[in-house]
Amino acid sequence: MGDGVEIWSGGVNTWECDEMGHLNVRFWVAKALEGLGGLAARLGMPRAFSAVGEATLVVRETHMRFLREAKAGATLTMTGGVVELGEADARLLLVMRHLSGEPAATFQLVVAHATSRDMRPFPWPRRVRDAAAGLMIEVPAHAAARSIDLAPVKATASLARADKLGLARIGLGVIQAQECDVFGRMRAEMFIGRVSDGAGRLFGETRPGPAPVPGQPPPRIGGAVLEYRVLHLGWPRAGDHVELRSGFGGADKRTRRVFHWMVDPQSGQPWASAEAVVISFDLDARKVVDITPEAQAAYLAQAVPGIGL
Repeated sequence: MGDGVEIWSGGVNTWECDEMGHLNVRFWVAKALEGLGGLAARLGMPRAFSAVGEATLVVRETHMRFLREAKAGATLTMTGGVVELGEADARLLLVMRHLSGEPAATFQLVVAHATSRDMRPFPWPRRVRDAAAGLMIEVPAHAAARSIDLAPVKATASLARADKLGLARIGLGVIQAQECDVFGRMRAEMFIGRVSDGAGRLFGETRPGPAPVPGQPPPRIGGAVLEYRVLHLGWPRAGDHVELRSGFGGADKRTRRVFHWMVDPQSGQPWASAEAVVISFDLDARKVVDITPEAQAAYLAQAVPGIGL
């Protein structure tokens, strides 16, 4: 089936783009989740994300790769399919493409088939299994994990551990009603959105780039993410408090590895954790650039031993 069946089509609005001049990561995720609803319908669950639906798909883990930026006015389409189907869970693949057919972003989602109100997993019904049999696909090279290990992992995020490791606070706030879905739980893109909002506190006002060329003006350097792995460990509701803690896990001349934890500052328990591969981005040439050895050394000096998901 290639990349699967078409499950979504739309475009990029100006207000969805950030200071880097392209679609912000939170809206990539928001569109992917809308596509998940489309795939759920193809699986025989058209009311999976309706307030009156009895069963839903709970996202437990997400792997994302960003392959080609999308600017305001771009048209995007999305296809999807089933990679694996377990007793009450599944790994799904969503692929977003530009109108040219070129892959723009990919999402591997590990989901649980669960009751809508209390998120209690229960086995897939026969109709879903029958539909999934006709939607099975393989993960193509452009959607496979490249710089992040997708092996099973036990999450270690907590407020106490963040304090112990000295992770920087990059966000603090309260979940708003408009950030929640029809079930009253925080929408998945809000975690990534709050990380994006707080990234400047971790990286500073400027991003490093290559060494300046004599006689030429310094390039305008921004930042972008190439790959993400996100674990959803809990689902805050409107009024719940959230705190974001982050730290560096390593660096080379091309990439920085960053970990982000969203925790409940009241209980100390984790809401979500993420690993990201981040690059410096020439805003005029629209390409990834290497950083200087001095900048790389500075990031390595900030690396936190023992940090992880």
